Formats: sequence, structure tokens, C-alpha cells
Amino acid sequence: MAEHGHRITAAIACHVARAGGTVDELTRLLLHPEHEGGRHARHIALRSGQTRALDYIRRVWASASAAVRSTRSLESRYDSYEVLATLRDRIETTPWRGERGRTALRVLRAHLNFAEIAGGPLHHASERQTAEEAGISRTTLRAVYETVLKPRGWLRRLRVGHGREGSTWYLNDSSSGRHCMPASPSRSRTTQYPPDPALEEWPTSETATGADIDSTVIGHLMGHDAFAHHGLGSSALMVIGALHLRSGQTVDDLVGSSSVSRATAYRTLRRLAAHGLVRQTDQTWTLTPHALEGIGLPTHASGTTPDGPLAQGWDAVAHRYRTAGVAARRRALHVAERATYREALERLAEHRSKAVVIIRNGRQVLIPAPRADEIPASRHSPDGSVLDPVTGRPASDWRVATDGRLILITPTDQRSYDELAAAHAEALSEWESAA
Repeated sequence: MAEHGHRITAAIACHVARAGGTVDELTRLLLHPEHEGGRHARHIALRSGQTRALDYIRRVWASASAAVRSTRSLESRYDSYEVLATLRDRIETTPWRGERGRTALRVLRAHLNFAEIAGGPLHHASERQTAEEAGISRTTLRAVYETVLKPRGWLRRLRVGHGREGSTWYLNDSSSGRHCMPASPSRSRTTQYPPDPALEEWPTSETATGADIDSTVIGHLMGHDAFAHHGLGSSALMVIGALHLRSGQTVDDLVGSSSVSRATAYRTLRRLAAHGLVRQTDQTWTLTPHALEGIGLPTHASGTTPDGPLAQGWDAVAHRYRTAGVAARRRALHVAERATYREALERLAEHRSKAVVIIRNGRQVLIPAPRADEIPASRHSPDGSVLDPVTGRPASDWRVATDGRLILITPTDQRSYDELAAAHAEALSEWESAA
């Protein structure tokens, strides 16, 4: 409750700061006895004194003012698309190291697709919808949320989805340095460093600090079965995205532009060449003219026929790696999960039982059902709380009302306990008179 009250206070402070108000106006607003949003500040004043409450309001005001100064107000659709374009450029120039980093890029690109459709950084998306768009499982998606995207400030979940509504997300458009990807918990460097310069020791790390990829082509391809976990994988997406943006790169160039290690670059290029997707000319690599057929993107490659066989389509690649049908099975599983979840919501909405009525003098009389909140006296504790039948300890969220009923009042309740008790007494009186 204290955290919730602080969030409300901070939101009001941001609104006052954005409207050009002052800290004195915010103080008068929060400490006004009839202002519901100032309950948290008034509680601090009551508990710890007026001086402590004023210090708290000044700290909140300082944070709110700094947040308002560092953000940009989006006043038109053009401003929103400009922010998304800037964010896309930063995504494409950020090194996404390691398998987890490359997976985070797929998830972030999926959210960018949703944001572009919504017309701004604020968008709605469920976990299943994002997993299908990125071509990964929900387990992997949640791990990437918690370890990469949320901690580094790329994504903020403003509201958790419920029912048929997805979660509300915000793509952070701040240009601060906190978006730089740190080293992944997994090994980001290889141990293949020759110990002597005579053996051509590599003077630089395998993954450079800068990157340069085309995330649009990655967004088109990442949901295909060919790029599933046991298929070509995310490293192939990074190499294709780098070669599509700038053709004719050497392995050293790809190590920097695609943020993959040297060994991963060689291994990925061999796989792509085996399917006729890339070709080598001297020391440089390019995409073949038919590499990106079917996704509406041109390939920046020469029109000559490659030496190896042409790609026979991404479906053929998926069949070769035995990953064909992964996306379809994932969608079918999600459809079944959604149906089960909605069925459970419908049962809860119906309270699992139909109301029983009788007709008395031309009108319906409700037959009161047995109260489910009645508990035996053995579970009453002296302080008015309820003893958990499993642990034998008091349950903190439950109380025994004055009439011996078990009650749980939550912020989602539409009626108070007195209203519920009065409605039950009225129904019981009608039933007894009718009987």
C-alpha cells in the first residue's frame, strides 16, 4: 500500500510539473483534506509529523521535475513516428552480444512492430502474441524480459493484461547511455586467443562496441521456422541483417557489425552458404540475389549466378533442420491456452452456480444460497483474524466480522461488507415470508 501510495503521489507531482506548477502548489494539493490523491502524504504527516511529510513532498517534486525535463512530449503522430525511427536506429547500432542478447533483439523488434502499428511507443501486446511474432517460446520470452529488456530500460510494462486485453507496454525513447547492452551473463568472448603475437594474436575483442544491422529484415524473418532454436538460429538473423544493410563484408567486419564472435561468424556463414543464401568473393561475403525472396525486400548483391545452389525457400531450410511446423504448433498451443483461460474467466464470472428463484405473486423471489463465508468457531482467533486450517496460523488478509462471517475486502470489490450483508438479509427475509 505504501508503494502504491508513492506511485500515486509521484504521478500527481509529474502532472503538476508538466503543467508548470510549483512545489508549494503541489504541497497544498496533497495536504488538502478532501484530495484523495494526497492520502499517502497526509498519512506520513499524521504518522511522522509535518516536517517529515514536507521533506517527502520536496523529494518527490525534485524527481518529478527531473523526469519531466528529461522527457519529450509527443504532440502529433509525426512526433511519435520520429521517436520510433530514432529508437529503431539505436536498436540497429547497439551490440547484442551472446545468444540471450540476440534473442532480446528479436523480442524488442516484435514490440517495435506492434508500436509502429499502434502509431507510438505506447502499445498493447500479450506474451503469447509477442512470442509468436519473435519466433520463440514464452519461457524464453519471460527470461529475456526480466534479465535484459526491463532492467536496461528498453521496455516498461505499464499494466498487466487481463481477460482478452494484452498488457500495456511503453518503448522507452530516452537516448541515455543506460540502453547500452552490458556483457551477457553467458560467455561473450571466446577462449580462442593465441598466446603469442607471432601466432597472429587478435588485438581486439571479437565483438566490437558498435553494430550496424538492418532490423527490418530481421523482423520479417524471425518468426519463420527456419530461424527456430535448433535451426539457423538468431546468429543467422544477425549476419543476414548486417549483409543486407552493407554488402561485401569480411569476417572481421561481420564480427563488429553483427555482434557475433569470430567462431560464430564462420560457422553461420558456412551454414548460410550451404543453403545458397550467401556467397564468398575473395575475402568478402554477400547475400545471393535470391536470398530474401518472398519477404518483399531487395538484396544488395550482384546479379551474377552464385557458385553454390540457390536457396530453395525458407520452408526447405526448416525441413532440413527438422524445425518445420514449430510456429504452427506454438500457435495451436497458445490458442488452446487462451480458450482454457477464457473458459475459466467465464466460470468465475458466473460464480460457478446459477441463482435459484421461485415465482411468488407474479414476481421472482431469490432463494438464498448457503453463505460460503461462514466459518466454524474453532478457526476464530482472539484478535479477530482467521486461522489457516493448513498451517494453524492467522491469515493476514482475512478477518471475522462482528456477525461471525468470514470476509475479505479488496480494492476490486464493488460493494462494502455492510451492503453485502444487507442484501443477504433482505433476500433471507423475502424467502422466509414466501415459505
